[in-house]
Amino acid sequence: MKITFIGAGSTVFAKNVLGDILATSTISTVDIALYDIDAQRLNESWNMLNNINSNINQGRATIKQYVGVSQRRAALQGADFVINAIQVGGYDPCTLTDFALPKRFGLQQTIADTLGIGGLFRALRTLPVMFDIARDIEACCPDAWLLNYTNPMASLTGAMLRHTGVKTVGLCHSVQVCAETLLKSVDMPSDNVQFHIAGINHMAWLLNITRDGEDLYPEIRRRSRALTQKHDDMVRHEIMHRFGYYVTESSEHNAEYMPYWIKRHYPELIDRFNIPLDEYPRRCIEQIDRWHLQREQLTQNENVTHTRSHEYASYIIEAMAFDKPYKIGGNVLNTGLITNLPAEACVEVPCLVDGQGISPCYVGALPAQCAALNQTNINTQLLTIEAAVTRKKEHIYHAALLDPHTSAELSIDDTIALCDALIEAHGDWLPAYH
Repeated sequence: MKITFIGAGSTVFAKNVLGDILATSTISTVDIALYDIDAQRLNESWNMLNNINSNINQGRATIKQYVGVSQRRAALQGADFVINAIQVGGYDPCTLTDFALPKRFGLQQTIADTLGIGGLFRALRTLPVMFDIARDIEACCPDAWLLNYTNPMASLTGAMLRHTGVKTVGLCHSVQVCAETLLKSVDMPSDNVQFHIAGINHMAWLLNITRDGEDLYPEIRRRSRALTQKHDDMVRHEIMHRFGYYVTESSEHNAEYMPYWIKRHYPELIDRFNIPLDEYPRRCIEQIDRWHLQREQLTQNENVTHTRSHEYASYIIEAMAFDKPYKIGGNVLNTGLITNLPAEACVEVPCLVDGQGISPCYVGALPAQCAALNQTNINTQLLTIEAAVTRKKEHIYHAALLDPHTSAELSIDDTIALCDALIEAHGDWLPAYH
């Protein structure tokens, strides 16, 4: 079996995902191809993974590295699974641009990697690269499964599923920790809990949560209302009280997926709901600083080890390879799975993984208000894909004008002017639009 990791210079994430594979005896005798465009970061990941392979896997895996676009097809040749973790444009210059330019127009953001004006332009610069990767997969390993971890998840995964022949599933971390995070925030135990989650990525809904058949939502809501101290999940708790259900991704994310929280004319909301503006650039700076310390610990430590994490990838690969059923929350095309969302949407639903591949589960209709909130995000996602496929600038405008947060803050003229400024600032990071 061969696994190709695209974006392997992301050393910490490569450790988690590929370290899991090396730590799983049933799939650890494997060929791993590491691919990146950054030779130094790629070599650091290669050093680390070779040490982990020796320390916990008796060196059973073969690990090779491939650098640059000219070697991408060699990295993909014959792969059974392709793991995607790229970030096109990085922190500098593109993330900085995604935050600085909108701020000049009066548009503030928290994360800007999924929706909003930042998520829109992240998708526009990533999708051309994803389509190039898809063409290489179709040529070199047409039966491979692509496990996509890159954001914006719904736009990228949806585009791959609708406009390429690559078998793709989008994987996120938020479903696994959603119920536990909510219960912890209201000081309730999470053992023996059953739950059902469906919606779209980063805005999937905890539709029910039970223990031994008892509905836990009434007590969760009671305890939530009784919280008196500020905490870092206030937006999600407010969404739960106003719309009836808790949502999967964090408050700093959901604060910019809706029009209610980040508003120039109501600055008191930022303090009231403890919203961390410019959170992602701060995280990037912290990660860069932390990497200076981690680099030697991970890449130069001959004793480095790894314990299997909760990331889905290794469990998916094991389930398919050995017909060992496993349930995930996967991002897939809405083939009638959620009946009150459009068929073109990329939805996040429970999926069964086994020797037959990935089988999404039927959900039915979401609560009307939850589907309506999802639809506001889907509108922008679908038009973002349309822009990337047609290269028509008007669809960039449409996607931005329908974005909930952007449209709540900016006029039509200012939104279009901001899009034009971002297109110019991105330069060669974007293809030509007409």
